[in-house]
Amino acid sequence: MSSAPTIPEFVRGDATGQAIPAHPGALRDRPEEQLTALLHAYGSLEVDNRIARVTRFESFLGGNSGQKLVLSVEYERPEPDLHSELFVKFSREFSDPFRDRRRYEFEGEIKLAQLSHLPGFPVSVAKPYFADFNHETGTGVLITERIAYGSGAIEPLHPKCMDHLLADPLEYYRETVSALARLAAAQHTGRISPDLERLFPFDAEAAAADLPIGYNASELRDKVIAYRKFVGAAPQLFPASLAAPEFFARMERDVVRFQEHEAKVRRFLHADPRFIALCHWNSNIDNAWFWRDESGGLHCGLLDWGMVRQMNVAYGLWGGLSAADGDFLARHLGSLLAHFTTELEAHGGPHVDPDELALHFDLSLAMLGLALMMDTPALITTRLPSIRTASAPLDPLLVEDKVVHGFLHVSTNFLSLWESRDLGASLARMLEMPQPR
Repeated sequence: MSSAPTIPEFVRGDATGQAIPAHPGALRDRPEEQLTALLHAYGSLEVDNRIARVTRFESFLGGNSGQKLVLSVEYERPEPDLHSELFVKFSREFSDPFRDRRRYEFEGEIKLAQLSHLPGFPVSVAKPYFADFNHETGTGVLITERIAYGSGAIEPLHPKCMDHLLADPLEYYRETVSALARLAAAQHTGRISPDLERLFPFDAEAAAADLPIGYNASELRDKVIAYRKFVGAAPQLFPASLAAPEFFARMERDVVRFQEHEAKVRRFLHADPRFIALCHWNSNIDNAWFWRDESGGLHCGLLDWGMVRQMNVAYGLWGGLSAADGDFLARHLGSLLAHFTTELEAHGGPHVDPDELALHFDLSLAMLGLALMMDTPALITTRLPSIRTASAPLDPLLVEDKVVHGFLHVSTNFLSLWESRDLGASLARMLEMPQPR
């Protein structure tokens, strides 16, 4: 019998050389001394100051990757710019191999914390107090200020896939789209260079090879058929447009064409530098915090930067809009894409025609959906065999299981946009254009 893997207490951080705790238990021993040493090494605490007491040390259950802690601390010398309420994220979840497999996604978040120190960084983030990663083991830790949702001017956390609770979702998505556009513009103007290129180098070939379609044509057809049966078995959970047999017949033909021309689509998406920029992978509104200024204007900051990297900005736009309400997307997707192009140019970025961005969005949606979402019916029915008994998408049976609710919601948006935007026609349009070499 194989023995259980050894769980390290500490690893050596690649950037600071500091011994960093691999899990919450390692930080519990002498937390004041450990935290003081980490903050000194990162430069976020003056060397003549220290953390005198940790008054709160609690596990935080949430998210899909490593373990997390909520800390309250007292400094020997309090200062206005020092936060006493802190949040600690670890890359590892040693007790759950399924979650622990995502540990390398955390490395980008550590690098983003470093980049966010630059004066020209254009997006609000939680102030980092320590961030380091050991690449050999995929072990890292990030300590930031804790965002006080529902306190002062900061609004309560807005949950994903629950936009019906918002009075006006459009203003929230305009803010997150603006943040993505400002970040892309800052790269194109060089305001965060050369640090950005050092921390997040771009390799067009590697980017084009990322997240491939992992199925052949026959397998893709079978998965479309599984979607058709899934929708047919519980039509009350889906828009009426997806119940039309002609849609899935068209999608069957489309997916084969996308698989056939996958390499051409990927080259197209990564060839034009105007569309390539550092981007948050998942700027849904539950990965943001919002506040209003004295005049009532809405502003946002972004959290959870796992998998941040240079990519086609349309990938990031779909990631940030994928959990919006389906009817909302049907009404406002075009205006939000246009808003991105306007904001990009207004902040010094390149000119991009909204119609160009729409084509990139359609192709990105197809590539990501075919790579990541074709097994959704099997995942959902395995996790919740009784899903057919749910009365509607917001039935408590679904909403109480965040995994099922999230996958159902996002996959419905994926299918609905394929139907309404005719992604097969977008592919045909791309193939008629001059192809990049």
